[in-house]
Amino acid sequence: MGTSLRALRALVLLAGFYLLALVVLGVFVGVDVAAWMRAPAVAAIKITAVTVVLGLPVLKGVFALGASKGGEEHGLPVTEDQQPELWHAVRSLAERSGTRAPDEIVLTGDVNAAVSEDTRMLGLLPGRRRLYLGVPLLTGLTEPQLHAVVAHELGHYGNADTRVGGITRRGRDAVQRTVEAFQEREQRAVEDERSRQERAAAKRLRKGKKPRKVNTGGAGFGYRMTAKPFQAYARFYLRATHSVGRQQELAADRLAVRVAGRDATASALRATAALDAAHDHYMERYATLGVPAGVLPPHGEVFGGLRHLLADPHRQADLAELRGELPPDELSPYDSHPPVAERVRLIEELPDDGMAAAPARPALELLCDPERVLVELEGAVLTPEALALERVEWPELTHRAVHALVQKAAQPLRSAISEAGLAAGLAADDLNALLDAADAGRLWQVAGHLPKSPEAAQATGRAAREFLRPALEAGVTRLAELALVERAGARWELSWSAPARLVLPGAGDVDVADALAAAVRSAVADLPDTLPLRTLLAD
Repeated sequence: MGTSLRALRALVLLAGFYLLALVVLGVFVGVDVAAWMRAPAVAAIKITAVTVVLGLPVLKGVFALGASKGGEEHGLPVTEDQQPELWHAVRSLAERSGTRAPDEIVLTGDVNAAVSEDTRMLGLLPGRRRLYLGVPLLTGLTEPQLHAVVAHELGHYGNADTRVGGITRRGRDAVQRTVEAFQEREQRAVEDERSRQERAAAKRLRKGKKPRKVNTGGAGFGYRMTAKPFQAYARFYLRATHSVGRQQELAADRLAVRVAGRDATASALRATAALDAAHDHYMERYATLGVPAGVLPPHGEVFGGLRHLLADPHRQADLAELRGELPPDELSPYDSHPPVAERVRLIEELPDDGMAAAPARPALELLCDPERVLVELEGAVLTPEALALERVEWPELTHRAVHALVQKAAQPLRSAISEAGLAAGLAADDLNALLDAADAGRLWQVAGHLPKSPEAAQATGRAAREFLRPALEAGVTRLAELALVERAGARWELSWSAPARLVLPGAGDVDVADALAAAVRSAVADLPDTLPLRTLLAD
């Protein structure tokens, strides 16, 4: 199908959405007119109120045309004077890709690269162009691999297909906005109805009456029914247009191969898939670990610390395995991108182009003074609240962050100890009071004050103990860890290849976690033996 026919199809599909919206709104207007002509005024007012409420999501989708879904991405713009080598590489790639270079380069904190353009006339007229380039890509890819990624993104603008893609994308956004608006309002209606019924049930219970079962099946019915034609059109629209997006992706892959080479392009896809998983793990388990404790890594390390994870020998082995095991095949028939595994297969099946991947420098070396860039990126991307947090070195961050998490995890048991009338002070005091209660045969009386699920609350005897045992065992473990920190100076130690582990000063290679787990199991057994845990804490 030629570009002109694809453009015509995109316009027809977009017009179809607005025709559907007009029909639905026309039906609502017709219902209102009939109500005011034939029904009492009170009923007509109610009907009009309902149609107005149901019509709002439709109008939201209608006026989404041309709107940018999600807005511009936050990042750090870099000029050619600031980063001449990066700009030179991008300009050279644009020339070899047969398109104009971007007007701006914006560095971001995501594992992503994208080119956007402030187009007009539904994307038919070009405008200011931006290249968004994730610093994690610079951190984890080699220079040839980064060339392949950038050439792929610029390749989307090498022909008129991108203009058609602009129309298609706007139509897809309008349909999806409408469906999402109905879903949001339906969910809100269900939550409101549930709250109303729960309040009514509580009121009946206070009066000594049996509360009725909460049933929200009828809530949001109007939204569900009105959304059905838009959901059907959305499925049709996405199925009708996803093949165009896939063809464009494969065409951009072929252009990247011509510009950067077959091996560099295939390895970039493999590396990016692995890097995405590594970056998610790093942000969750390292960069933001200390936020609950009010701390962040040193300046420049929120995004720069990924280098430590990627350099760890154990992590390198994991990443090599991820690069060899590409993500599974297509997850949705509406996905506009072909599966990564399919893209890699098609690229690797191409003839050898003589541009074999050779050892190359990290792409981060394209930046002048990368340490300064990493600091400035934090200022551009992080929220004011995050920037105000205390900055500490990685070992201190690890200890303080895990200590805060363990304190929170131990709180339910500490509250149970207090409610049972036992000592409540330092963690070591609480633990000693709990062990004394266990020796006196009162362990499960204390455990009875722990939060319970509805099933646990109804259980008795041994069944009740088995419901509570996991929470009790976890709570005692956390309490014992806090006691070791208070009394023995234990600290959680940073590791880039494994979760943080508790280390005792002067304990050598003793695995505290294993010894503690065995001692805790003995302390919460049906016949508690607190001596192993007391001995461990004393020693």
